This record gives sequence, structure tokens and C-alpha cells, in this order.
Amino acid sequence: MKRLALALLLALSTPAAADALYFSAIPDDDETRLIARFSKVADYLSAQLGVEVKYVPVKDYAASIAAFRNDQIQLAWFGGLTGVQARAAVPGARAIAQGEEDQAFVTYFIANAATGLQPSDDFPAAIAGHSFTFGAETSTSGRLMPEYWIREKTGQAPSDLFSQVGYSGDHGQTLRLVASGAYDVGALNYTVYDKAVAENAPEVANTRVLWQTPSYPDYNWTIRGDVDARFGEGFADRVQAALVGMTDPALLDSFPRKAFVPASNDLYAPIEKTARDLDIID
Repeated sequence: MKRLALALLLALSTPAAADALYFSAIPDDDETRLIARFSKVADYLSAQLGVEVKYVPVKDYAASIAAFRNDQIQLAWFGGLTGVQARAAVPGARAIAQGEEDQAFVTYFIANAATGLQPSDDFPAAIAGHSFTFGAETSTSGRLMPEYWIREKTGQAPSDLFSQVGYSGDHGQTLRLVASGAYDVGALNYTVYDKAVAENAPEVANTRVLWQTPSYPDYNWTIRGDVDARFGEGFADRVQAALVGMTDPALLDSFPRKAFVPASNDLYAPIEKTARDLDIID
């Protein structure tokens, strides 16, 4: 048993082999959805790049950053904040693509219908005193930006404004918790909620969108700076071209995104500043 544990520890701490490109993604939705989505993306990238591409699932947001830092993965689909954190940990890493929608992303504040809370064009001040759940603690759309706007609009920390504050771990779980009444109000990625509406998910009947935040830059594909040395000069640019060139509606809809567009580290400076202002990163 000790030998097996040691072998697993060594495997997890060893950089990925150079004969394949490994990638992962923040686990912002149900694991089964993510595996189905990214296994198809791996097949697409393998065909475009002429290199075996493998998807590596991770258990949480922190694990995705750790895997990138430790060279267990060389490419990742990060949120705005996790991308900033990962690039800071790996010199030379760069954001290479974002969804068309990620140029102006928003968070929805949703409420259980039984609360009687109503949609508003302005920040919904009536959520004060209710229970509230964020998503993952390092989620851009599920924690960073909603907390920023809560503080900006009320002058209070979430722990002071709400009767109870939780962290669901992912956007799908936020929707389920609010729909069930476990929490009165929550904040989540707008694409997850819109997709639930489009699929007529049962949780939608018990929830309503109260407010959406002003827009901000969010999800991004980030690649390590040493991939050219590993796979050949210009490889990072080829990966960028393959992502931007993804046109299969089935692949894009699984994100869901209309298209991917080029991105750069500079686009995420506002996310970094907000995270520093909230003391989420140093």
C-alpha cells in the first residue's frame, strides 16, 4: 500500500511527457459535462496540431493552477482570476484566446422564487439579510466580480450583508442550491443559467434572475511559455490558431461560446487589479 501511495505521489508531481500536450479546465460545472466537452476538444486539437492532446480533469480551481504550475498540463481553460494566478506562477505563460462572449462577460444574481425578490435594473438592495452563495472561492464570475459589486454598491462585506454566506464550488451547484431553497440568493456565470433556460432545466422554474453585473473580461485559454521548446518553434501560435479556428457548432455550443478570438495577458489587468483590491491575491 505504501509503495502504491508513493507511486501515485510521484506521478502527480512529475511534469507531463513531451510527446503529448496535456490540458485541463477549471471545474466550473458538473464533471460529466466537462469530460464530455473536453474529450471532444482534445480530439479536435490532436487533429489540428498533429500532436496527441489529452484532457486531464482536476478536482477544483486550485488544482488546475497547481497542475499548470507543476507542468502536469501545458494548456488550460481558465477563468479570468485563475488565469491571472496561473500566469503569475509560470513565467512566460500567456493568454492566447478567449470566447467571443468573454470580452464582455456578466454575472447573474439569482433568487429562489419563494423569496419574493424581484428583478431590477439596479443593484438589488433587497437581498440584504438573506442567505447567499457564491460559486468557487477563486471563480471570477462566481465570486470575484459579484463580491466586488456587493461591496461597491452596499459598502459592506458579504459576511455583514447576508445572514449566511456559502461557496458552492461550481455554477451548476449554485443554481441547484438556490433552486432548492438551501440559499435564498446566489451569483453565477450567466452562460450556465442561460443554458439551463434553453434546456428547460427544472431548477429554472424555482429561480429568477434579479440583476446582472456590468461586464468584465473572463474565461481564457492560457498556455505555458515553454511549449515552443518542447514541441517546436511557433507551437503556441499554432495552438492559438487552432482555437480561434474552431468553428464546429457542437464544440462551441458545449462551452457555450459563439467563437474564440485572440487574447493577451493585458486584457486581464482589470481582473488582477480587482483581485488585489479585495486581497484575494497578493
